[in-house]
Amino acid sequence: MRIVVTGGAGFIGSAVVRYLVKDVGAEVLTLDKLTYAGNLANLDPVIDNPAHRFVQADICDAAAVSEVFKTFEPTRIYHLAAESHVDRSITGAKDFVETNVIGTFTLLEAARRYWNDLDGSSKDSFRFLHVSTDEVYGSLGAEGLFSETTPYDPSSPYSASKAASDHLAVAWHRTYWLPTLVSNCSNNYGPYHFPEKLIPLIILNALHGKSLPVYGDGSNIRDWLYVEDHAKALHLIASEGRLGETYNVGGRNERRNIDVVKAVCEILDRLAPKSHPHADLITYVTDRPGHDARYAIDATKLESELGWRAHENFETGIEKTVRWYLDNESWWRPLRDKVYTGERLGVLATEPTAP
Repeated sequence: MRIVVTGGAGFIGSAVVRYLVKDVGAEVLTLDKLTYAGNLANLDPVIDNPAHRFVQADICDAAAVSEVFKTFEPTRIYHLAAESHVDRSITGAKDFVETNVIGTFTLLEAARRYWNDLDGSSKDSFRFLHVSTDEVYGSLGAEGLFSETTPYDPSSPYSASKAASDHLAVAWHRTYWLPTLVSNCSNNYGPYHFPEKLIPLIILNALHGKSLPVYGDGSNIRDWLYVEDHAKALHLIASEGRLGETYNVGGRNERRNIDVVKAVCEILDRLAPKSHPHADLITYVTDRPGHDARYAIDATKLESELGWRAHENFETGIEKTVRWYLDNESWWRPLRDKVYTGERLGVLATEPTAP
C-alpha cells in the first residue's frame, strides 16, 4: 500500500502515519502545509524510516497536489488536513472555509483525475477516506446518540466547514463514482495533541500553576476517543468499509468537561504534586458562542460491520496522556514558549447576543 495522509504532521494525522508505517508496514507520504498546528516533531518516530516521505504543500494548491499523485502513485488517500479548532473558527472563519471546503474540493478533483487514469485492479482497489467530526451533527439533548443517519446541524464555522466537506466527499462518489468513504469521530485525545485543546491545555496550565479555564458551568459533555484507537479505526474503514458509506467512530466515554478537568487534576496530584491540589486552579469563564451541549457517538455500525473496538477507556487513556506530557517536555516546551502560550481564543470584540 502507498498511502497519502494529508495533515499527517497534525495531531490525529501523525498518529495515523505512525501507525501505518510502524504497525501496518505501508509506504506513506505525509502531505502537510505545516501551519501552527502542524509539527514535524510529531513524526519523529518515523521521520527517518525509508517507508515514509514528507511533502510540505497546501491542499488548496492544485498543482502541488497533482504532483504528489503523479510521483507517488498512491493506492489510498487518507484526508485529515483541516483547520480544526472551534475557538479559532469564531474569529477566523475564512481560513476554515478555504482549507476545509476549497482544500477538500481540490483534493477530490485531483483524486478523481488520477483515479480515472488507473486501470484494472489499481482502479478497483483505490480508496479515498475523508475524515471528519461528530460536530457536524450539532447538539444532543440529555438522551440519544449520533448515528450515521443523524441530520447535519452544525453550530460553529468549524463544524459548518466540515459539514460542507463531508457533503463534497459523498457527492463525488454519487456523481463520479470516486471510491470515497467518510468517517465522523468524537473528541480525540492523547500524545502529540496541540496545547490549544482542552486536555493538553489543562495539563500544561496546571504544571505552570496557571488558571484552568472551564467554559460556562462545565456541564457540556463530550465523548472521548484515544487517538491511537482512532488511527486503527480509520485504516480499518478504508480497508474494509463499504464505498460511499459513513462510519462513526466513538470511544463510548461520555464525560462532562468539568469532570475531564478534575480527572486530569487528580492524576497530576498523584504524579506531579504541588503544595495545593491542582483543582484549586479551576476557573469558570464566559461560555463560547454556539457551544453545543452534548456530543455522543453511536459506533454500532463500525463495531458490528467491521469488528472495531476501542482499546482504551477514558481512565486508561487519560492516565497515559498525562504521563506522556510529563515525560515529553522537549516536545511541548517549544510550542508553549513560541507558538501558543495558553491564552484564550475565539473571543469577539463584541459578544453576540441571542435574538
